[in-house]
Amino acid sequence: MQPKNILRLLRALARQGLDVQYNHQSYSVRWSDSCDTPIAEVLLPEDFPVEVKALKQLANLATVKHPAGGWVSRICATPDFHPGDAGVAIGSVVETSRQVIPAAVGSDINCGMRLHVADLSVEQFLAQRDRFVELVKGDFFFGKRDVTMTAQAMQALFQYGTIGWLDTMLDQPTGTIVQSDLNQLASEIDRIFLQGSMTGHLRWAPEELVPDTGQVRDGGLATIGGGNHFVEVQWIDRIEDRQLAYQWGVREGQLAFMVHSGSRNVGKYIGGIWRDLAQALWREDLKYPKSRLFPLSSTAHPEVVADYLQAEATAANYAFVNRLLLAELLRLRLRQVYGDLDIPLVYDLPHNITLSEGQGWVTRKGACPAHVGQPVIIPGSMGTPSYLLVGLGNHDWCCSASHGAGRARSRFDLNRKGNQESEDELGLTGVDCITLREERRIEEAPAAYKPIAPVIDAQVQAGLVQVVARMHPILTFKA
Repeated sequence: MQPKNILRLLRALARQGLDVQYNHQSYSVRWSDSCDTPIAEVLLPEDFPVEVKALKQLANLATVKHPAGGWVSRICATPDFHPGDAGVAIGSVVETSRQVIPAAVGSDINCGMRLHVADLSVEQFLAQRDRFVELVKGDFFFGKRDVTMTAQAMQALFQYGTIGWLDTMLDQPTGTIVQSDLNQLASEIDRIFLQGSMTGHLRWAPEELVPDTGQVRDGGLATIGGGNHFVEVQWIDRIEDRQLAYQWGVREGQLAFMVHSGSRNVGKYIGGIWRDLAQALWREDLKYPKSRLFPLSSTAHPEVVADYLQAEATAANYAFVNRLLLAELLRLRLRQVYGDLDIPLVYDLPHNITLSEGQGWVTRKGACPAHVGQPVIIPGSMGTPSYLLVGLGNHDWCCSASHGAGRARSRFDLNRKGNQESEDELGLTGVDCITLREERRIEEAPAAYKPIAPVIDAQVQAGLVQVVARMHPILTFKA
């Protein structure tokens, strides 16, 4: 069954040069004058609006090719699909041959999700909520955290990610980490995608963060960041797959602690370098691509592609450790307030990253890997449920899943109109949001996001994922 007015919409899009077809929650799109490019598939719940700007961005991404060799071989989008600020739609997944596209990742390299659980009831948590909140606010908002580390540890972080950083910290722990159970951190390495370690290099790191000797005090580490990033306390209210939940240490009634953050200013620094460099490397005798998305060809410049992937990995390593430290500060405060809790890691996985898969590379922008048997974490809003799922490795959708519900309203719109709307209209009634800025609470109100249930249902029906557990928010920290 087709959504209402779909034929009228398709005719309107055709007049704009877009060939769009619809078939049971899936839209296919391609520019009418680009028949040699792959058709982009968009998985979208039936009642969700079709955002023309996002469709155009996806169709543009499909056309990216390098004159020396390099093309898009497959392209699709997950149900949180919506326009992106830098010309690439959020929710885009692109498989490339002989080229990589730095703009398809952007500067928020390896933003991602991390999930811990604890044997603590809602009642026990709320009994000492205020004390816990004040301690965590000090760490996250007022700079009371101490993530000082040696120059050697910082170098290992950028070069080898979680494994290199932890190996160094085991020898010489510094800062708040001296209070941590380092053996527990080491045992959790296998619960991080790629073990949280990629092949980076110091030459791509900001110079001030990698001195030869001494101590490094990085103000960006263990910070949440802006946008849709958060740290959230949740309650596991439903288990769907008891066998997998048991294997992963997840039980109904537990508390869950979800971290969503990325590479912060390091990602902006490295992403900015490569945005400019990809454009500078475009042949002067050729017109710029209409999409303004500049690829790097492994045929023309294999060393440049290798350099880009190394630089991206450098930022990704920083993001893995940033999430680990955010979660570790949370774990230490929980133990301080509630006693000797284990609070094990369930999983940590990336978004916004280029990975070698199949015959080329797969770049996910606001989407996450969902390989067979792999945990997948999809948050709702701070007023709606989040989900723990398992990937099914669906190759029709590039073994991917959404990274959230997707925005329904822009931050600009909410800044302009949100103060005139009631708490109920914004979906904020009953929401416990810890932030220092009221505008952040309004920008990230539940009304800013699409409903999460149809997003999950569409992916389950299409065979991308299966639900393992559902979590409801208790309180959310927004920087």
